[in-house]
Amino acid sequence: MLADFRERLIHGDRADRLLDLALARLKDAGLVRERTTQRTDSTHVLAAVRDLTRLELVTEAVRAALEEVAQAAPHLLDGLVNEEWGRRYGRPVRLGKNPTRPKTRINTTGEDAVRLLECLYRHGAGRAFGPRVQALRQIMVQNYYRDAAGRLRWRAEEDGGLPPSSVAVVSPYDTSARYARRGQTTRWKGFVAHLTETCATEGPNVITDVATTAATTNDAQVLPGIHIRLRRRGLLPAEHLVDGGYTSLVHLEQAAREHQVTVSGPLPGNPTRQHRRNEGFGRDDFHIDFDRRQVTCPQGQVSRGWHGPYPTSSPTTAPLIVARFTKSQCQPCSVRARCTTSRESARNVGFPPRELRDLQLRARAEQQTPGWKIRYAVRSGVEGTVNEFAHGHGMRRCRYREQDKAHLQHVLTAIAVNIERLSGLPPTGESSPPRPPTAFQNFLDQHGIPRLRSWRAVSD
Repeated sequence: MLADFRERLIHGDRADRLLDLALARLKDAGLVRERTTQRTDSTHVLAAVRDLTRLELVTEAVRAALEEVAQAAPHLLDGLVNEEWGRRYGRPVRLGKNPTRPKTRINTTGEDAVRLLECLYRHGAGRAFGPRVQALRQIMVQNYYRDAAGRLRWRAEEDGGLPPSSVAVVSPYDTSARYARRGQTTRWKGFVAHLTETCATEGPNVITDVATTAATTNDAQVLPGIHIRLRRRGLLPAEHLVDGGYTSLVHLEQAAREHQVTVSGPLPGNPTRQHRRNEGFGRDDFHIDFDRRQVTCPQGQVSRGWHGPYPTSSPTTAPLIVARFTKSQCQPCSVRARCTTSRESARNVGFPPRELRDLQLRARAEQQTPGWKIRYAVRSGVEGTVNEFAHGHGMRRCRYREQDKAHLQHVLTAIAVNIERLSGLPPTGESSPPRPPTAFQNFLDQHGIPRLRSWRAVSD
């Protein structure tokens, strides 16, 4: 019955509507309100699947499809499955990273998969095959190809080409899970959970939004959806504190224009070589005149071309205007080496349109002020919430398969966290009890040794 209940909740955004209802009750009680300060952070979530090598993935996909067909239409396997198939697929696959005769296994498994799919589509015409058979077909396309002679080949980077991780299936049992990595150490197969909470100076912090995305989804792409859901709930913040993964220049402008929300977070740095190495003339050393549609370099040369703005392939990247200088301007320049290392071409300068450029300059200037740094320091508190979800409530590992069910788990966990936090509030009119002193603090008090009463206190 619980499984059927979960199946009903994952359809029609019912999980989000359940969170809407819980937050509406809190809003009516005055425990959460609009136009305060909120903060968002994300964390990786492991899918409820095994970590398989590519060969294990294909082999297990064949076994999963055989199990599904044997349950739904076993007569389709007559004449196909023999003793060899029983040895290869009669139990869960455990090959490891260094299996014996890997090339033979790759060819044999690929041929078996092709024979199985051909048999199913030849004798099972008009039958709607289940998700395991569909997963096998997708996994075969991503890991094998046919060469010019029609022979089945194992895909590699140098010949057949591997699919990008954003579409590559990592398990036949959860086709929505994806492989991703962050930094040098964090690698996982699964999803990403985005948590948004209030961070007012008084009262409890309330979880106002939960989003579950594929592991390969850029954090900045999630921000517009968060604001749309918060607007529907009547809980849009005045200032939204996020880390550098969310601060797309396009979405900063969109949040201010459509929702009157100030998104505060470090903007991505300038990617040019001069800025990375802190040498030579960077983009900010050029004077941009949008009215005359020209750019003046540090040596006084005026650009001869103004092109764009060009749209970009990424929804998180701003359109780009490109100002071009000519060879006759750049080659005689005495400081050419500080501007460009190319001997054949001249310098090009790229920058966003005027509105986004002005916003970029204002945001970067404000981020250097002490007031902004004090306000932004509050953002780090959301990492404690991430730890509370991951380690206190088991959100690091999915309890169910598929992204929709993982999202349901995260939403129900968020509602439980809100209940847990609010149930710990003192009765109305009473102040929160002070935190009891530690053993060492008792020792200091007993011996008359002064100590700080708050971490906010400044010692001499």
